[in-house]
Amino acid sequence: MMVGTLNTFFHDQIKRAISTANVPGVITEDNVFQEGNPDILPILDEMVETLALEGSGLEGLENLEDLYEKAESGKSCLLLSEHYSNLDLSIVSLMTRKAGGRGNEIGNAFIAIAGMKLNEDNRAIAAFAGAYSRIVIYPSRTLQDLDPEKDKAEILRGNAINRAAMKAIIRNKYNGKLILVFPSGTRYRPWAPESKKGVRDIDAYIRSFDYMCFIALNGQIMGVQKSNMINDAVYKDMVRVTVSPVHSCNEFRNKVISLADENEDKKQAVADAIMNELEKMHVTTEEKRLPST
Repeated sequence: MMVGTLNTFFHDQIKRAISTANVPGVITEDNVFQEGNPDILPILDEMVETLALEGSGLEGLENLEDLYEKAESGKSCLLLSEHYSNLDLSIVSLMTRKAGGRGNEIGNAFIAIAGMKLNEDNRAIAAFAGAYSRIVIYPSRTLQDLDPEKDKAEILRGNAINRAAMKAIIRNKYNGKLILVFPSGTRYRPWAPESKKGVRDIDAYIRSFDYMCFIALNGQIMGVQKSNMINDAVYKDMVRVTVSPVHSCNEFRNKVISLADENEDKKQAVADAIMNELEKMHVTTEEKRLPST
């Protein structure tokens, strides 16, 4: 059930977040790592709890706990999540921290990989993003769209940001943190089916990490609109976060490559396999939501 837009329904929360935030409006190679602001987090929690209906929650806490134990032992660990809206990280974070067990510790161990658009396009979206620890990147899709002749300075900037982001990932991935990545690289937009395709760059993460879990998101409390992100539609719905068992990144990648055709793009094959796993989980969990006949 749609209840309004982000800008109208959460007007007060937006004002509070902007007044509290201290988020850089321009990303440089010197500020790609940004600590979450604990003063903004309750505002985002309030928003999700306002929209999430009874029955919302997390399935697979034991899998997250397994992955977290591996991270604590010094292994590098990934979370690969579906991506439908700018509230996805808020949903995963809150549902994890409310799940019991070690959920609160685990939720506080997330570091998300985020595109710089969240910082630079809108003060409200930047303030909301500031609730969570993240490493900011210059998205590969955006870089690929730049003109090598006309946009030389911007290409240099993008490459510098991504080199700094990679160093930040290396510094953080062995210290008990869980690096959360959206393998599609963007929110799914129904009018653009390609937005649900995994980006080739995700292969580099799989190749350089030890273990991973997949995260499926079911239920919709925010919907992407074609206008500014601040005008995204908000809904009341039951939301379920489902976490897969732990996978070895190396074993997963090797299996995908072994099954790929000789001339197939191996990096894209890995990205496609990840999105296929997420889609299977999405369908399975969605079926659980249907009433029995």
